[in-house]
Amino acid sequence: MATEIRYQNGVIIVEPHGKIVGKSVRNLQTVILPEVKAFDRPHILINLEHARQMNSSGLGILMQAYAITKRKGGRMGIIHVGRHIKNLLVLSRLTSLFEHFDNEADAVYALSADSQTV
Repeated sequence: MATEIRYQNGVIIVEPHGKIVGKSVRNLQTVILPEVKAFDRPHILINLEHARQMNSSGLGILMQAYAITKRKGGRMGIIHVGRHIKNLLVLSRLTSLFEHFDNEADAVYALSADSQTV
């Protein structure tokens, strides 16, 4: 699994590819956590369009990133959540934790507008 990082209008866009299970969970952790920690008030978007599957360990990494983001007064959103990952979020009762957006443009607009009001 590879994880791409992009930046747009002050928003960190994280795009994991493949299955977020096993060793790939560690890869996601080594990519996402330093990004979130590097910003004073992170605004992060997780694009799950290319992530086919995630286990509870992968969800745990997203929870760590969310906790750091919230503690720093930032925001975290997700887009393109597939059926398997959506079921994981529902079963773990974490669906409402992340902001959900219909597409990347809407998410970047909303998250970057908030980052510029500080």
